[in-house]
Amino acid sequence: MAEIKDRENALIMETTQGQVVIELLPDLAPGHVNRIKELAREGAYDGVVFHRVIEGFMAQTGDVKFGKTDSKDFNPGRAGMGGSDKPDLKAEFSNVNHGRGTCSMARAQNPNSANSQFFICFEDASFLNRQYTVWGQVIEGMDNVDKIKRGEPVQNPDKIVSMKVAADVAA
Repeated sequence: MAEIKDRENALIMETTQGQVVIELLPDLAPGHVNRIKELAREGAYDGVVFHRVIEGFMAQTGDVKFGKTDSKDFNPGRAGMGGSDKPDLKAEFSNVNHGRGTCSMARAQNPNSANSQFFICFEDASFLNRQYTVWGQVIEGMDNVDKIKRGEPVQNPDKIVSMKVAADVAA
């Protein structure tokens, strides 16, 4: 496994395609990093599908309302329309480039509408810079992200099996 410098600011995400390690960027987006860690620690992301996966662009997941496979509200047709029961987040835009492995928050038209959904870039998406909040970077397992089934919506989608803060997992 990649060396994790700060286990409190790293995620270990097990997907149906394998493990992905994400380094969190609290100096860049403290509110978003806190939300991601809070939801991960609640188990909110466990079982959530990758509902929108576009070749050459990104893999989107994190709809903890309609995208969570073991929830009473699970609805593949509505995955991507929900969030958590927590309030939306104020944008924390930066000059960090949306490059390969960048983790950034999905949102609606309103810049302050990010909640729980996020995406991982497959390749450079610099046209998103300063419009979406970057909160993390894949440091290991990008090959597993590359294997996630494509589609809009995805048929029989891959999912997050579990997502944990590294500090909460035995090293």
